[in-house]
Amino acid sequence: MSYHDRDLAGYVTHVDNNTLHMELAVDGVRCAGCMARIERGLSAVPGITRARLNFTNRRLAVDWLDGVLEPGDVVAKVAELGYRAYPFDPGAAAGAEAHESRRLLKAMAVAGFAAMNIMLLSISVWWGNITDITPETRDLFHWISALIAIPAVAYAGQPFFASAARALRHRSVNMDVPISLGVLLAVGISIVETFQGGRHAYFDAAVMLLFFLLVGRVLEINMRRRTRAHAENLAALKGEAATKLIPGGGTRLVPLSAIDPGDRVLVAPGERLPVDGIVVAGVSDIDQSLVTGETDPARVAPGAQVYAGSLNVGGALTVQVTAAAEGTLLDEVNRLLAAAQDARSRRLALADRAARLYAPVVHTAAALTFAGWMAFGSDWHWALMTAVAVLIITCPCALGLAVPAVQVVASGLLFRAGVLLSAGEAIERFAEVDTVVFDKTGTLTLPEPALADPESVPADVLRDAARLALSSRHPLAAALRAHAEGLSPIAGAEEITGSGVRALADGIELRLGSAAFCGVPDDAARRAAADGRSRVWFRRGKEDAVAIAVAQTLRPDARQVVDRLKQLGLAPIILSGDRVEAVDAVADALGIADRRAGLKPADKIGALEALKASGRKVLMVGDGLNDAPALAAAHASISPVTAVHLSQAAADAVFLGERLAPVAAAVEVSRRARRAMDQNLWFSALYNFLAMPIAVFGLVTPLVAALAMSGSSVIVTLNALRVRMVERSD
Repeated sequence: MSYHDRDLAGYVTHVDNNTLHMELAVDGVRCAGCMARIERGLSAVPGITRARLNFTNRRLAVDWLDGVLEPGDVVAKVAELGYRAYPFDPGAAAGAEAHESRRLLKAMAVAGFAAMNIMLLSISVWWGNITDITPETRDLFHWISALIAIPAVAYAGQPFFASAARALRHRSVNMDVPISLGVLLAVGISIVETFQGGRHAYFDAAVMLLFFLLVGRVLEINMRRRTRAHAENLAALKGEAATKLIPGGGTRLVPLSAIDPGDRVLVAPGERLPVDGIVVAGVSDIDQSLVTGETDPARVAPGAQVYAGSLNVGGALTVQVTAAAEGTLLDEVNRLLAAAQDARSRRLALADRAARLYAPVVHTAAALTFAGWMAFGSDWHWALMTAVAVLIITCPCALGLAVPAVQVVASGLLFRAGVLLSAGEAIERFAEVDTVVFDKTGTLTLPEPALADPESVPADVLRDAARLALSSRHPLAAALRAHAEGLSPIAGAEEITGSGVRALADGIELRLGSAAFCGVPDDAARRAAADGRSRVWFRRGKEDAVAIAVAQTLRPDARQVVDRLKQLGLAPIILSGDRVEAVDAVADALGIADRRAGLKPADKIGALEALKASGRKVLMVGDGLNDAPALAAAHASISPVTAVHLSQAAADAVFLGERLAPVAAAVEVSRRARRAMDQNLWFSALYNFLAMPIAVFGLVTPLVAALAMSGSSVIVTLNALRVRMVERSD
């Protein structure tokens, strides 16, 4: 399918007055070699200033000089390189990837079923060739194998054949070319042998080759699907419309695109702010924990800065807009996240780097083998069989499975430890970290606030306060609602926005809320808050108000895990957007000397970049929206399951439960897995180093080559299983 410039115009944006930008989805990207080929090919085009391919979601970002190229020229250049490009749509990309995963799974199932049945027949032929099988029976078994193999290869080989054909059409070579040649030549020679009543056919080799390769492809695409971070995760925080105040009176609900800086919008209680701006009227409490990491709702009044995505939990606010459809803090978070993911996607696995050399080396070896045997007077049949054996025996199955096989085993171990991986290559990064950076709120502490000292609160006060809390939407009321099990709300309870809840019980007024709402003098409220804890106040009738302390509670095993990470050689650091007092209290309790508070998303990125520049490899542990860019920028990252969706999408893994132990488990298991990966890669290299000359000298048939190739894959898989049995040694 070709695209005209008018079809692509809606997908082109301006970077500045002279530079245009477009994002494309690219089909056919299989390995790091494809990625490098596309980037180098586009960067060499006059006028293109930047070309960056995100290997995770196959998204290509291209910048070019306005007036030098047209959008269609960029798509055409990608096509010249042997790949299909079209406008990037996150929803369509996810659907296409799911379709590709189902297609590969079906192909793998067909190849596996066919291989099992052909092997039953092949074993009979092998045994019969050294005993008493008749030529007629052998020919029958070969014909049955052909009837199974030919349609199976035609169906299961499509992913490889299509990719190889596309590469050859554009005069290039990728890994799928020698694979396709080996399979088709093995099938072709087997058909000739069957027609001529030969002793050997190699249908089993062709089908087994496809099966093992498809196993690797299925593992790879399913891991990749779980790494996809969709921009629509932000939609839950940033609305698409706002209530605009019309000059002269009245309001109107309009899309954000119709809001300009300087306009005024009305934000009702319970709504998320759709814009960044300055409060010009109204007083309220704003829950901005997902945006800034601040634990306590912030009291805002005229003149206060507020951000899109914050939750208005108090009264109505009138906000003068500083940024709406573009340029908000949420947009900045999303931009930082995309940039960090793009940078991290450029880390190339060792197996991919080795695979880039595979196609030219194997093609050259097979061609020289055929030419050499012909030059020494061999017949074409023998020379071709030997060349096919070279193609098959050097198939990168072991190399392709070296890392995925360990990933599968390690993923299972981590799952039992409460860690869910969202990126297969994260295991290698977890194994390399030497520094662990924690966010505080919801990471070192539990996500929900709790009563700091419930035993000090009189039982009757705690009961009535909990019943009132059942009628409140305020975040701090959640700490009291946890003590309301078996209790019912007080009938007629009324929430006063921005103040608290009141109700009559047996003719006595009960109040729960702020100090002012409960009649507490300002100086008494300040003295009570001197320890840095938040306070909810309760008053019964004309009795003195009672202060109920609410605080973030440390995860039950946080101190033990921090100590364990230190034993593993990791230096712990806290980077938080919370107040200095709250951060110091947690850091002191956990024995963490390096702590920084009041950080914005860009500040965390800057801190991580400074650590990276000093040679540190950082494991980031965080849960808030403000942590998402840092999670993506870190060498490795993990989020609790209670984290916001965007943070989970940015992280390499998610851990379950209230305990922090899975963070230490991720490092320990990954270090064991990394050792197994290195062993597999070395074995694969040694296998190919020894196998190629054996095949070149004609010492193996295609069948033996297929068995050797399969055997190397089995050895790699068995070594991966050893990860389960290795005792913890770190």
